[in-house]
Amino acid sequence: MTDSQLIREIKDGNVELYAELMQRYERKIYAFVYHMLKSSGLDAIADDLCQETFYKAYRSLSTFREVEASFSTWLYTIARNTVLSELRKHKYAKVSLEQSGHTPEASAETLPEQTILRNEKVLLVRNAINNLPEKQRTALILREYDQLDYQEIANILGQTVSAVKSLLFRARASVRIQMESYVLEPIFIDGEGMN
Repeated sequence: MTDSQLIREIKDGNVELYAELMQRYERKIYAFVYHMLKSSGLDAIADDLCQETFYKAYRSLSTFREVEASFSTWLYTIARNTVLSELRKHKYAKVSLEQSGHTPEASAETLPEQTILRNEKVLLVRNAINNLPEKQRTALILREYDQLDYQEIANILGQTVSAVKSLLFRARASVRIQMESYVLEPIFIDGEGMN
């Protein structure tokens, strides 16, 4: 059954089918909410906000109109607004990655030095993404983590496709610039004092 068929059935009173609709999107919405909250150290409440998103979607399902957006776009928009509302409540409280208690893990087959460098790079990339303005961060997460196309991202953010491409270009450029010192630093250290 397609999303449209499920929604019609749910609107016609077959509400138990909403569980199937939730199951289709639960992992994607959770991942999106988690990545949006990570920069503020609120990722522990990702599950709660994911459930709140589905609750809000269920309560508003009667207002959903397919001609305006796909169900997934509509659901991502609800998730985004739910996260932004929660972030406003917490006034964008910043928690350092050390305080978050999360340390990336590497496979046992790699050498300790490689593991340390990989973990450091993961943390630097995460910090670079976390430092992006909200719309750039959201666009990047939707594109890179959730693999949404430009039109879906545009619908979620209320932007044009060209504006989304611009947001993504600026986000990637910003991450690249933030990572540049990490990548280029060893080259310049080796060449110091050669004159």
